[in-house]
Parts: sequence; C-alpha cells; structure tokens
Amino acid sequence: MKTNCLIILAAALIMTACSDKENKFDATGTFEATEVTVSAQENGCLLSFNIDEGSKVSVGNQVGLIDTVQLQLKARQLGATRQSFASQRPNTQAQIAATRQQLAKAIQEQHRFESLVKDDAANRKQLDDALSNVRVLQRQLEAQVSSLGNSTQSLNSQMSATEIQKYQVLDQLSKCHITTPITGVVLDKYVEQGEFVTTGKPLFKVADTDNMFLRAYITSAQLSMVKLGQHVKVYSDYGDNKGRQYQGTVTWISSRSEFTPKTILNEDERADLVYAVKIAVKNDGYVKIGMYGRVKLN
Repeated sequence: MKTNCLIILAAALIMTACSDKENKFDATGTFEATEVTVSAQENGCLLSFNIDEGSKVSVGNQVGLIDTVQLQLKARQLGATRQSFASQRPNTQAQIAATRQQLAKAIQEQHRFESLVKDDAANRKQLDDALSNVRVLQRQLEAQVSSLGNSTQSLNSQMSATEIQKYQVLDQLSKCHITTPITGVVLDKYVEQGEFVTTGKPLFKVADTDNMFLRAYITSAQLSMVKLGQHVKVYSDYGDNKGRQYQGTVTWISSRSEFTPKTILNEDERADLVYAVKIAVKNDGYVKIGMYGRVKLN
C-alpha cells in the first residue's frame, strides 16, 4: 500500500513538472488601453452633459454643451460692426466723376486756345491760363483718388480685423460643443450637468477598449526573438490558471532598458535590466484595463 502511494505521488510530481514546462511564458505584463481625458475649452455653465461611466461613445459625437449665449451675441455684434464699416466705404468712381468732367472740359479749352493762338486769334496768356487750369484739376483728381483710396484701405483693414474677431468667436462657439475624440468607453466622469466649468477643467475620461495593449517586459537575451509586426500568443490571466488566448502583434519595443517593475514576474533576477514592449490585442470584451497577461513569443 505504501509503495502504491509513492508511485502515485511520483506520477503527480512528473505531471506537474510537465505542466509547468508546457505553461512556461516568455514575458508577463498588464493590459492597458489608449485613454484620453477630455477637458473644457471654454468657460461657462454646463447646459447638458449626456454621458455616464461605462457608456459607449463614438468619435465626434457631441456629449455636452457649454452656455453659448454671450458668444452668440458677440458674434452678432461683430457682424453688425463689419456691415457698418462696409457701408462707409466711398464710391470712388462716383466721387471723382465731377472732377473728371471738369478736367475733360479744361483739356478741351486748352486745345481750343492752342488752335486760336496758332491762328493768332487769341493771346498767349489765355493759353497759359487754360494750361494752368488743366494742371490744377489733374492734381485735384490725383489727391481725391489718393484720399479715397486710403479711406477705402483703412475701412477694408477694419473690416478684415472684425472678420478675424468673428472667426475667433465662432471658434470659441465650436469649442462649447463637447465631443468625444475617440471611440470607446467612458471610464470616469468628473462633472455634472449644471456645474460651471473653466478652461482646462477635466470633464471625463474615455478609453478605446476595443483595441487593447499588453505592456510586457523582456530581457536583453530575448531581444533577438522580438521584432515589430511579429505575431505572438497572448494569454489573459484571471487567476487560478484561468484565462483566454489571443493573437497579438508587437507594435513597440522600447529603445531604453529599465529595472524590472516589482509587479512583473520574470525568471531572471528583479535587478536585471529589461525592455518594455507593447503588444496589440483585439479585445473580445473579456480583457480589462490593468488585468495581468502573459506572452509566448513562439
């Protein structure tokens, strides 16, 4: 009887050793996701905020709105100011039409006196007076054109400045509409509807839980076994030897070594230097942020 017990015990030890050998993993780590903290970009009362922790959101969806009344009024005011500047712009052609007409008549008089002087029907002084009148009217026309041009340019500049201010206000208005930058799940909600928020105040945190990463650590001896784009086997660890297997892809390998984190189990001494790697995993809904995972490179 004693002999049989010894045989059974030895068989159990052999099976345990074989099982340990089969379940040997090359690296371990924790699962993480791309997380984004969305903050307020404007000041004001939070009129609506339609999200809850755990709710799914899609990229670009509006989930909240900050009070926009004052900004809308400012935009309308700037629009009226621009219209006022536009109405003040002079009609250059209309305002110089009279001077042009006077100049054309003076030139005709000049030509008439030139013919009369040529025929000795008028004296030279009359021609000189006609020439002088033409020069005076030409200078008046040039001065008018220059003055009206400067006035128009000044008003155009003021209109452009007002237009820029209006675009700034419109940009502020767009930032009052709170949207989600990525598709994912809301992890944390920091404010509630009706609160007054200020620029930079965190509103909520969202994470892309469909595309997870396992941050694992490998030794320098294992570096030759890993390359970007390599497909590996990833195992989630629920404890008590329970878990699920996934196909993973190496997306990042650290170029700098570090000491093994205390939360990571590794066959080498904890004081040995290791390299962090990130392995992309498509989540089936069972992988959670912070969950432990294991990797088989081959």
